[in-house]
Amino acid sequence: MPGYTAFHGRKRLASGANIDVALAVKALLTEHPGADVLIFDDETGRQVDFNLSGSDAEVAARLSGGEPAKASAKRTPGRPKLGVVAREITLLPRHWDWLNEQPGGASATLRKLVDAARTADAPRERLRRAQAATDRFMMAMLGDQPGYEEAARALYAGDAKRFQSRIGGWPADLKAHVERLAAAAFES
Repeated sequence: MPGYTAFHGRKRLASGANIDVALAVKALLTEHPGADVLIFDDETGRQVDFNLSGSDAEVAARLSGGEPAKASAKRTPGRPKLGVVAREITLLPRHWDWLNEQPGGASATLRKLVDAARTADAPRERLRRAQAATDRFMMAMLGDQPGYEEAARALYAGDAKRFQSRIGGWPADLKAHVERLAAAAFES
């Protein structure tokens, strides 16, 4: 699934990587200042804003992380080059005792436990994320459409047939995007 989707009114303007979508929106706004454009993150269904000021190259540099880094921050514990961040957790003495007895130490054991929990919950979590992203997008763009509330209920109930019947009369581009976002919510 593309990373972002922009809509001009009820028509899809662009889908894809943040840079591609931002440049399409910038081109439209250059030609039609004040145009009604909204950009959404496809993973979360949340509306996002891109800083479109400057040239296309400047916009692309900002979105690709090419802006100069700020003055080096205070050095913190952990191994930042490896993505390790030190944070504090609070456990009871019996938990620390058990962790200290595990091979590899407390940190390795906690990482294994978190990974196991994430793997066990993966299907349910993917379903929940798809429902939430779809509902956020529907509320933002289609909350005033006939059948919105019934479609949201069907989405959370996992009733694909009822969901499809409720969104049938919605504007084509918005309906197609809702179907794409909701696909994971209806996988068996």
